[in-house]
Amino acid sequence: MTMSHDTTISDDDQGKPVLDSSGEKIGVVSEVRAGTAYVDPDPGITDTVKSRLGWSDADADDFPLDDSEIATVTDDEIRLS
Repeated sequence: MTMSHDTTISDDDQGKPVLDSSGEKIGVVSEVRAGTAYVDPDPGITDTVKSRLGWSDADADDFPLDDSEIATVTDDEIRLS
């Protein structure tokens, strides 16, 4: 498994868990739009599966991640600074 440690967001990041700087899961990427990840802060199992499959869209409860908030993007997660 390759571990990329940059902060570039791509469509492949949809469905990944988002962790805070302490490693606590704070949500899941529900959609990537124009290079911005939108995070669902309280996804149910259905929302998580839909995001992984690319069937989900950001809604009013989802919030965009600013590039300055992202510490690393790996194959498995997005970690915030």
